[in-house]
Amino acid sequence: MEFTLNNGMKMPAIGLGVWQTEKGSETVDAVKSALNVGYRHIDGAMIYKNEAEVGTGIKESGVNRDEIFLTTKLWNTDTRNRTVAKAYQTSLDTLGLDIVDLYLIHWAVDGYVEAWSELEKLYDEKKIKSIGVSNFQIHHLEEIAKTAKYVPAVNQIESHPYFANQELINYCQQKGIIVTAYCPLGGARSGGSILKDPVITEIADKIKKTPAQVILRWHLQRGVVAIPKSKSPERIKENFDVFDFSLSDEDMNKISALNTNIRHNADPDNVTF
Repeated sequence: MEFTLNNGMKMPAIGLGVWQTEKGSETVDAVKSALNVGYRHIDGAMIYKNEAEVGTGIKESGVNRDEIFLTTKLWNTDTRNRTVAKAYQTSLDTLGLDIVDLYLIHWAVDGYVEAWSELEKLYDEKKIKSIGVSNFQIHHLEEIAKTAKYVPAVNQIESHPYFANQELINYCQQKGIIVTAYCPLGGARSGGSILKDPVITEIADKIKKTPAQVILRWHLQRGVVAIPKSKSPERIKENFDVFDFSLSDEDMNKISALNTNIRHNADPDNVTF
């Protein structure tokens, strides 16, 4: 299953996130496991400190690079310092690759409007296949739209059943921006509570799927890309096995009703890092 970006590129609906995956063999093995299972989408970032391992995992997987959709991100220091092109080249060098499929501004910190202009230049020079943003609120998107040549292809945001972030998702979809959900299962700060929620477990038992599979399917049926993180080969495989069933409208609504509007991660309007 793929979503079509506003520049015509295809983005696989499920990807492997590598945030908080340890440097060394843990990241290399996770990337290889995912690609061997059938994933064709890997989501990383400079600040995760494992870009080298992502690149190694891709090379050692035996999967053709052209088949893989790879995302990495511009960190806040380089956004603030206006060193976008240098940061991008550093990521390429660390990955051991000559291009990425999607490059995102990680957070809307000081300098993000200028950073977007620099991403557009790199895109026009065909040094990046797609450009987008992460953790951008509606007002951030409206701010870059004042001077932007291109609409972001993607906005990667926190979204899960306890923080659906649906208003922002609706806005992005109206503008032709694909949304990627990070921490799609709630993330570490949820303590796994979403996976144990009675509403989720009841649906999972009924359709003979796991709670994680139910939640990931909920994302897909909202038109949202999901990038669950795991280092376990079994869990990586489980998270990818979400294309052979659908949730009913009733079950979709039950999951959406779990929303509390409480973030589990940093507030994009108060970034201090």
